Amino acid sequence: MNRIVFITGATSGIGKACAEKFAANGYDLIINGRRKERLNDLKKELEEKYVTEIFCAPFDVRNKEEVFKNITGFPERWQTIDVLINSAGLALGRDHFNEADLEDWETMINTNITGLLYVTKAVMPFMVKRNSGHVINIGSVAGDDMYERGNVYCASKSAVNAISHTMRVDMLPHHIKVTNVKPGAVETEFSLVRFKGDEEKASKVYDGFTPLSGEDIAETIFYCATLPPNVCINELTITPTTQADGIYFYKKIGKGEG
Repeated sequence: MNRIVFITGATSGIGKACAEKFAANGYDLIINGRRKERLNDLKKELEEKYVTEIFCAPFDVRNKEEVFKNITGFPERWQTIDVLINSAGLALGRDHFNEADLEDWETMINTNITGLLYVTKAVMPFMVKRNSGHVINIGSVAGDDMYERGNVYCASKSAVNAISHTMRVDMLPHHIKVTNVKPGAVETEFSLVRFKGDEEKASKVYDGFTPLSGEDIAETIFYCATLPPNVCINELTITPTTQADGIYFYKKIGKGEG
């Protein structure tokens, strides 16, 4: 039986790239997202392309009842989860604190923090029972370097830093690895979502430099997940060559923030 990887936010961006990478290397997948049609299309695509089995789990990570009902109800064959990749996350808005939309804040907190907690809490009994497993959280350089108009997004990713660290400590007796992967600028649907569908604003984010791709992050996650059992990368920051941290870039058009 192949090893099983559970990926949240698998319908786009880093999550989708991870699904492709692990499927290509013979892993079976549980793929999660709110868009059921996209999940089914991805399942069909990957199963036709690779020797893999895929289980679709269409639920909203922000909904506690949906999360626990679905995960605790996984068929026994799909409960032996080796790797959980918490990829579901987003940024909404680029407003100063006093001008920000409260609904944007709530969506970011409920997805980036609460959703990660719900899913991991529901999966953890499977890993504890087997005394093994690996949780990979997708953080951000924005969790280390606070920038103007980043307010709650930066706060949510700072929370992922703290959660990842304390989870790693708490899970030591159960031999469960925890890795916090903190990407810099990655060209996915991230900016389009942040600017609420404004393609012109979203496209300008990557002007003047070459960003990372979802595939770049997936390669890094795959490396972390395939190290020997006695090796755990606790935290990893990955940026484009032209980015130093969450604030400093070298662009042809000047500095910027990500």
